[in-house]
Amino acid sequence: MSDKQIDLAVLDMAGTTVSDDGLVIRSFERAATAAGIPAEGPEREAARQYVIDTMGQSKIVVFRALTGGDEERAQAGNAAFEAAYAELAAETGVTPIPGAAEAISELRAAGIKVALTTGFSRETQDILLNALGWNDIADLTLAPSDAGRGRPYPDLVLTAVLRLGIDAVVRVAVLGDTASDIGTGLSAGARIVAGTLTGAHDEQQLRAAGATHVVESVAEFARLLLAERG
Repeated sequence: MSDKQIDLAVLDMAGTTVSDDGLVIRSFERAATAAGIPAEGPEREAARQYVIDTMGQSKIVVFRALTGGDEERAQAGNAAFEAAYAELAAETGVTPIPGAAEAISELRAAGIKVALTTGFSRETQDILLNALGWNDIADLTLAPSDAGRGRPYPDLVLTAVLRLGIDAVVRVAVLGDTASDIGTGLSAGARIVAGTLTGAHDEQQLRAAGATHVVESVAEFARLLLAERG
């Protein structure tokens, strides 16, 4: 067995394996007022852009930044965001990225363990998993509260490595649709840190963040890992 064989794939959820359909921005618009951000004007516009730029990061961290570290306002905004996301997801329905379930199954069948990660709360992640019928689709599911810190810190990836008994970070591949996902993978030392074009950020943003690969979707990512594994 190669010392660099990929034994773990760490996959983001919204925008990577799960269709986002603009739910993050729509949820932010509902939650911003709860965080004390004016409904209109330059402060609101700047906050909206910040949410786009930091897509993928733990949402409580985003609200702390938007409220200047005011913990009460940040908690109120984050709670409103999570509630809005759950409500909108229930209204519109949650769907997987085409080929995502098959890609995960193929990776696991080939002996590659799969961890699904998110910047949402554990409760919201569970809502998504339940809605998709994905409770048993992966070897592990992680939210920031399970790991310590969310993206772009390495905690989610390193927690997956420890819990799943992976021998070295060089045997890890990470996939996400945001610069924050790329930052997480690079900080953790994963050998493959790929960006997918099914979500928030484009190829230029993903490559600028340091992506080792950019793929059209999680299905192409799975083919990349399986081809390398031989």
